[in-house]
Formats: sequence, C-alpha cells, structure tokens
Amino acid sequence: MSKHHLHIIRNLVTAIVVTLFFSCKNDFDEVQKVGVLQNQPIGEAKAIDLKYTEFKEDTVRLIANLLSPKMLDYSNRSFAFNEFPEGIELKIYDKNNNQTTITSNYAIVYDETDIIDLRGDVKIATHEKDTLFTEQLYYNQKLEWAFTNEPWLFKRAVGPLHGIGFDSDKEFKNFQMLEMGGEFELDN
Repeated sequence: MSKHHLHIIRNLVTAIVVTLFFSCKNDFDEVQKVGVLQNQPIGEAKAIDLKYTEFKEDTVRLIANLLSPKMLDYSNRSFAFNEFPEGIELKIYDKNNNQTTITSNYAIVYDETDIIDLRGDVKIATHEKDTLFTEQLYYNQKLEWAFTNEPWLFKRAVGPLHGIGFDSDKEFKNFQMLEMGGEFELDN
C-alpha cells in the first residue's frame, strides 16, 4: 500500500477511536447523572402539619398531628422511606383526648417495615407528666412497640428511672429494661 493510503486509514481509525472515546464519556456522564437522580428524593415538603383522624359514628376524632419543618420523600428507592432531617413534633391523642407529645431532632420512617427511627434529643411527654429522654428510639407501628439500646431517663411522679436499653409497649405498661443505671446527662 502506498503511504497515502496508510495515512488515510490511520486518520480514519484515529477519528473513529476519538469519536468512540467521546461518545462513551458522554454516556458515562449520563449514567452518573441517573445514579445521582435515583439517590435524590422524589419529593420535598416544607412546613408539614399533617392530621390523622378517625371517623366513627358521625364523629371525627383527631388521633395524631405530625409537625415538621421539612420532609424528604424517598419512595423512588427499592427500600422506600421518608426522612425528616430537621426533626418532628408528633402529638398523639388517646380515646379520652389526652395528649402525648414526641419530639426529636431527626426522624426516618421506613414504609415496608413500619419502623420509625427517632434520633437526637428524643423526648416523649405524656399527659400524666411522665417524660422519657434518650438519643435514639425505634417505634414499630405494626406492633405498637418502642425500643432502644441507648441510655435513657424516665422521669415519673413516683421517681426517675434510668438505664441503657429497653423494650416497651406504646403506653409503657409492659416495660422491660435491658440494663438498670448507666450514665446519662441532661442539658437542662
């Protein structure tokens, strides 16, 4: 072959390789963008004031009121969840309209398991003036069961209890401590 034909073939091969290289880079950039989008929330809500009600015998009763500055919806994930990065305040009302208030600095609710993970200055205050303090608390909505492995303090009218880890029903009537005592600090 002549040098002229070799030069044309070499230029043609170089052009094809460069084209493939840049087209692969662009496709890779698009794949990266899709991955980032899948990690982003599908929705965002601000200033949430959500009320759960029950309708019975021509009467509407407030069961719970969820307040939060921000909620991120990750229902686009294979293991869907809602995140409350700026915390929550949840007011729960019993049949006698007594209020229990739950607050935390951060919360995440897993749709498939119905587990709520509360973190950072978790506080549960009942209408009877009993108050539970801990740094992390899990609540199973299906079983109506609360549990933690963290240090906790439970202030009650009959005297405080504190320990590390517990399991309990939602009304703290079936309360099982994992370890009595332990160190616990309150900012107040």
